[in-house]
Amino acid sequence: MKFGPVPLKEAEGAMLAHAVALPDGRFAKGRRLAGADLAALAEIGLREIVVARLEPGDIGEDEAARLVGTAIAPDHLTFSPASTGRLNLHAAVDGLFVATRERVDRFNRVDPAITLACLADHQAVRAGDMVATIKIIPFAVDRQRAERAAAILAEGPAFAVKPFAAHDVSLVATRLPSLKPQVMDKTRRILEDRLRRSGSRLTSEARVAHRADAVAEAIRTALAEPGERPRLVIVFGASAVTDAQDVIPAAIRAAGGRVDHVGMPVDPGNLLVLGTIGTVRIIGAPGCARSPKENGFDWVLDRIVAGETIGASEITGMGVGGLLAEIPTRPRPRARSETEGRDHPVERRLVVRTVVLAAGQASRMGAEGHHKLLAEFGGVPLVRRTTEVALAASTGPVTVVTGHREAEIRAALSGLDLTLAHNEDFASGMASSLIAGLDCIGAEPDGMLVLLADMPGVTPEDLRRLNAAFEDNAGEAVVRAVHRGKRGNPVILPRALFPALRKLEGDVGARHVIETGNLPVVDVDIGAAAHLDLDTPEAIAAAGGVLKG
Repeated sequence: MKFGPVPLKEAEGAMLAHAVALPDGRFAKGRRLAGADLAALAEIGLREIVVARLEPGDIGEDEAARLVGTAIAPDHLTFSPASTGRLNLHAAVDGLFVATRERVDRFNRVDPAITLACLADHQAVRAGDMVATIKIIPFAVDRQRAERAAAILAEGPAFAVKPFAAHDVSLVATRLPSLKPQVMDKTRRILEDRLRRSGSRLTSEARVAHRADAVAEAIRTALAEPGERPRLVIVFGASAVTDAQDVIPAAIRAAGGRVDHVGMPVDPGNLLVLGTIGTVRIIGAPGCARSPKENGFDWVLDRIVAGETIGASEITGMGVGGLLAEIPTRPRPRARSETEGRDHPVERRLVVRTVVLAAGQASRMGAEGHHKLLAEFGGVPLVRRTTEVALAASTGPVTVVTGHREAEIRAALSGLDLTLAHNEDFASGMASSLIAGLDCIGAEPDGMLVLLADMPGVTPEDLRRLNAAFEDNAGEAVVRAVHRGKRGNPVILPRALFPALRKLEGDVGARHVIETGNLPVVDVDIGAAAHLDLDTPEAIAAAGGVLKG
């Protein structure tokens, strides 16, 4: 390809290298210049223009991207159309993304103009996530070089998405006097949340004494459970594993299995145990797996449910990238008191303020002028019902943002111990209500829990679970309610996102801020309540409400 400045009169048929502004518009880069285009450029005083011309053997950027893309096996991947030299690849299923660095590197060394970028090896992905992109940098490349690059991808997978396979999971948890039952309950909930993304389910739980014989018996019982899906056994010890002869490894051997590995070079996650009995894998979970924060347990669990082979060789190869605690987008390293055991973090209690959004105009309620928030459920206005849920779950003040028909909303909330914040700009959309809520709670809270006032299915326990997940992540992750992997509401927004929230305008919520905020997002499945908001008279009637005002 020839590239460079040419006299304007010689540029017909060439591709414009850079965009050019015109009095009544612009010519985009890559435009193939016609005679009329040259006349328009001459009128603004140009006598020379930078262009690109294809030479014999060259192919255009989009054709080159498509050529390379055809060499990639389409299993569990979807391909975008090639445009401006770029072809994006997305996961078609929930699964584990794997990459072969040697093959990707060889591809990228064929020609600096032909590039492939992908996610890091062994990352969990959801259907729809972008996992790789092919980019042809100039307007054209040599066909033979593009074919050489494609041949490397055709040799074998440079990357792939391995779909998760749903497992039946048995939980064995040991007891000691120092371990509170509430901690064990929370451990079970967090494990259930972890399993949902692979479609796996917890089928049983056994709580036994912290002795090898008791754990071995519980494992044997778990292995005898009926089921058509692959079985996985996860053991949470009341005390951390400190030796290959400790309770959990000894129990695996006593149950007739082998211990594949004790320990791993991932922090948090060092104290993991991996074993096998027959075809069933046994994971001795480290103490950090009681938290939803990513740790070495996730890395092992994801590989198992994706059908990967994992043993001592794979675990000992996880050291590079295995330091998770110091990554800026991860929570800070666990602060500890001198008297705490190494598996028990000590952190200050976070402050989360709840904001109930009740300012909207209910524009889809029809010509009768009903206000959905005044619809009664069991004789209680919806806005009051939702606010009472927030009060029941909150340890601090609750703010309700009002707007449309403010006096009636205030009357429906009379007698409740809360703070009211009126949004005079409510007609502009949700962004102004979020900002009104921020103005009311101030800059001190670690997070803001945003609850839509038209969500009758949300319970105090749902909000407590969201708050617990926010606490577990040290206030440095967005916590979002979901159902079956689909995002919903409520949501807790960390203080780090407050400045970006203040820049929102119009009828938009926090989704864009969440997606661009460079913070982890922790999903908590609260069931169908995450998606039940009432926008029409029919929806209110279906949910058991009666329109009043």
